[in-house]
Amino acid sequence: MDIFVIGGGGREHAIVHALNQSKRVEKVYCAPSNAGINTEAEGVPLAVSDFEGILHFLATHPNIGLTVVAPDNPLADGLVNELEAKGFRAFGPRAEAAIIEASKKFAKQLMKDNHIPTAAYESFTDYGKALAYVESAPYPLVVKADGLAYGKGVVICNHFDEAARALDDIMRRDVFGNRNPCVVIEEFLCGREVSVLAFTDGKTVKTMPSSQDHKRAYDGDKGPNTGGMGAFCPSPYYTKEMDAYAKEAIFLPTVQAMAAMGRKFKGVLYFGLIMCADGLKVLEYNARFGDPETQAVLSLLKTDLLDIFEAVIDERLDEINIEWSNQTAVTVVYASGGYPGSYAKGKAVRIADTGDCFVYHAGTAVKDGNLVTNGGRVLAVTARGNNLSDARTKAYAAIEHVRIEDGFYRKDIGTI
Repeated sequence: MDIFVIGGGGREHAIVHALNQSKRVEKVYCAPSNAGINTEAEGVPLAVSDFEGILHFLATHPNIGLTVVAPDNPLADGLVNELEAKGFRAFGPRAEAAIIEASKKFAKQLMKDNHIPTAAYESFTDYGKALAYVESAPYPLVVKADGLAYGKGVVICNHFDEAARALDDIMRRDVFGNRNPCVVIEEFLCGREVSVLAFTDGKTVKTMPSSQDHKRAYDGDKGPNTGGMGAFCPSPYYTKEMDAYAKEAIFLPTVQAMAAMGRKFKGVLYFGLIMCADGLKVLEYNARFGDPETQAVLSLLKTDLLDIFEAVIDERLDEINIEWSNQTAVTVVYASGGYPGSYAKGKAVRIADTGDCFVYHAGTAVKDGNLVTNGGRVLAVTARGNNLSDARTKAYAAIEHVRIEDGFYRKDIGTI
């Protein structure tokens, strides 16, 4: 079977790489792809938003038996709906289910209505009312853009001036480009964060090993929020007791609530959790594989990923046994200088021998025969080890053999 993967980042490279391990996969296509993916799949020059082009490509490639929609925007915009309407088999939630990520307000209301533990919150579409609220609210607090914001629409505010600036950015200046003036303002929760990704067919939930990513740009969790500067998997801080509680109080209730609303979720559901003094709570939902968590998590998968995807689509996830390696994985992201702010493209990228560590490409391209940068997060080195320390040592030894002109990476992934 041929497979078509939609997306062109590190997450998609991890998905393509995992699918290529399947004996049932003959060829993988990827749109828009990147330089690294192009070594494992045939790149297709189509934007993820080009639904017409994607449908035409599928119509002219009858050997493609499955399309995997990986990024948030085409999921929220209904690409899976369009594919299914035209008779194409697709993996990923339909738009009515992807709203769990596309609208923070929707997600918070779902949690409130179903007694799923999360931070207290208020939502606003009126700038004046939101500004009045943060004048008297306790600090720190969190201001979130309601819609999709490429992982950057969350601002932790320590005082009124920061909150007012965040409200202005989101509600009046639309700095995240989501054309949605709604904001969610939450209480600030303290604790260690953990991500749990899960396969679900709308009935059964099968979790992947827990992971933790590092959102801040610089060492010591300093600097602006990014899409993620690294991750490790599994998290040694996420206990069996926490997992049992989360399955009963968070994972299953979420999936059951979505189904009861006529929004059956079929795909990968990402639970962003925080370990608070008074228990585990939900920070956010994502309607797809996370990035860079996927690069770490899928490196530990032993079961055929295509088999899992098809079990999800056919709503028979309960029939499949998913196996994982008992090793630990660490992923370190190498980013362009200036990221997550403005950065130049076309900078030189050099990758030497990284041993048995795998390099997942995100923002790379080939220009005049040379590998160059083409995005903020350029690539990620993933290492597996017997424990967290072992995997970290291997990852950082490998990244010494990678050079990105004017690039940077954090030196403390997996230590905090």
